[in-house]
Amino acid sequence: MKLGAAALTPLRFCMVTTFYPPYHFGGDGIFVQRLAEALARRGHHVTVIHCADAYRLGGGVEPAAITHHPNIEVHTLASPLGMLSPLLTHQLGVPGLKRGAIRRILSAGDFDVIHFHNISLVGGPGILAYGDAVKLYTAHEYWLVCPLSTLWKFQRRNCEARSCVTCTLNARRPPQWWRYTQLLERNLGHLDAIISPSEFLIHKHHEMGLQAKFTHLPNFLPDAAGAPSGAGTTHSGETGRPFFLVVGRLEKSKGVHRAIEVFQQADHADLLIIGTGQYEAELRAMASGYANIHLLGAMPYTQVVDFYRRAVAVIVPSIWDEPFGLIVIEAYSQRTPVIVNNAGALPELVAASGGGIVYDDTNGLQRAVASLLQSPQRRNELGEQGYAAYRRLWTEEQHLQRYLELIGEIGTRRQAAAP
Repeated sequence: MKLGAAALTPLRFCMVTTFYPPYHFGGDGIFVQRLAEALARRGHHVTVIHCADAYRLGGGVEPAAITHHPNIEVHTLASPLGMLSPLLTHQLGVPGLKRGAIRRILSAGDFDVIHFHNISLVGGPGILAYGDAVKLYTAHEYWLVCPLSTLWKFQRRNCEARSCVTCTLNARRPPQWWRYTQLLERNLGHLDAIISPSEFLIHKHHEMGLQAKFTHLPNFLPDAAGAPSGAGTTHSGETGRPFFLVVGRLEKSKGVHRAIEVFQQADHADLLIIGTGQYEAELRAMASGYANIHLLGAMPYTQVVDFYRRAVAVIVPSIWDEPFGLIVIEAYSQRTPVIVNNAGALPELVAASGGGIVYDDTNGLQRAVASLLQSPQRRNELGEQGYAAYRRLWTEEQHLQRYLELIGEIGTRRQAAAP
């Protein structure tokens, strides 16, 4: 094993994840891809194990193939029994039909690091026992304490106390009876570190009864994604009117309806909404008849960046407990401030940067919008503070430095403990 304190020599990584582009729905899959690409560009070799059957189970259409970095080897698992494979993993908490393929890949890879991500449908807690490399797990959401991974109770509010069986049935999912055994706790013992992107996520896991030790390591943007190409402006080139921006999945938990309610009463600025999702029809009905509210649908990130740059501010109105808030640092990377609801890790990112405004209700959102419209100087000051914090805390280089230092520290401890 080539793990020194600084991990300077090329390492062999294995990323184990349910979803990976192009077989993904966003979020954790994109993060794993970004981490794999960043490591590969620096000369490390990365093997990815993911499950196409799980993607199809989630209703994903067959995607077009994409090109991976030459240092990345992708194993797309697909069982002859199709969607039965992830269903068995969901119910039993073990790799099941994927066990043989995963064991062969891990035994042949001579890996220095095995990094588990969303393992809900690719292996469950049972997969954490596989392999003998340095083992990391990143908690992208709340899967360790929630069968639905979201702590979004009965599909309408944040969870404060567990009612897992009834909540799971309400979401039309079968209960996971393995959660009432010691399977998870026993297999967490195989990990060298559990990574959390936010302090809030750590506190929430502890609040929900999981007393594991976490390592705080924030998410990041790839270098190319975070490079601003201009100073930005507060007006839309299309209409000449100032606009505020909402980006993300259009689900009720994302709170976009709250932003629409505010702009139904504030026609002195536009609200642009980029994204798609299950709540889109309802949101379009709310926006109908309001000339200042525009739902633009989904678009590539390369196009979204231009909207980030030109917005007065990016509004993140989520009403569920966001585990991190990638939209916030995407806005900061373009010198654009944010206006965020006081939920989850969003206030944590604003507190760390001084790059935005936190509100508690729709009146607070109205006041925040008005304050930035009335003071372009304040808007620019917040944007600069957000950008400085992005450069200090959330770049690819910052993340990889801390990531490799963590691996080096674990390797050193392992070597010191070896007989």
